[in-house]
Formats: sequence, C-alpha cells, structure tokens
Amino acid sequence: MSETDTLALLREFLKKHSDQDSALVTLESPLSSVNIDSLMLLELIFEFEEKFGISVPNDFPTPDTVGELVGAVDALRARNTGAAN
Repeated sequence: MSETDTLALLREFLKKHSDQDSALVTLESPLSSVNIDSLMLLELIFEFEEKFGISVPNDFPTPDTVGELVGAVDALRARNTGAAN
C-alpha cells in the first residue's frame, strides 16, 4: 500500500460520512476545509487502524492538512511493516 492508498481510503471515508466532494480533497487541503473535525478525525483514525492493521498512539499529533495526516499514517504503516520483517 502507498500514500495513494491512504488518500483513497480518506476520500472513501469522506464520501460515506459527509457531503464533501471527495474528488476535491488534495494533500494540501486543510482538514477543516474538508469537514474533518476532531470527532471525524477520531473515526477516521479507527478506520485507518482497522484497514491497515496499525495502532495509532495516544500522543498522535493533530494534523492540520490532509497531507500531514496521510504522511503520519503512512509513517505508522512503514514502521509496522518494518517491525514485521
């Protein structure tokens, strides 16, 4: 899986859970502009954990943009993959 997989999952989540046009979501999009508030971010993190088999730590920094969120999730995925090897 790659960054595009993480972004695709985020877009799919938004399509299901908000009226946000997921096609307009880019890595530069502020989370607030794509209607991701703190509660939705928490739900999205649970989705990432379930789909990617990762564990997001309690001290996970709150991202400001879609790109920051995707990058942080991908870093956790890479760390998880590295631990499995």
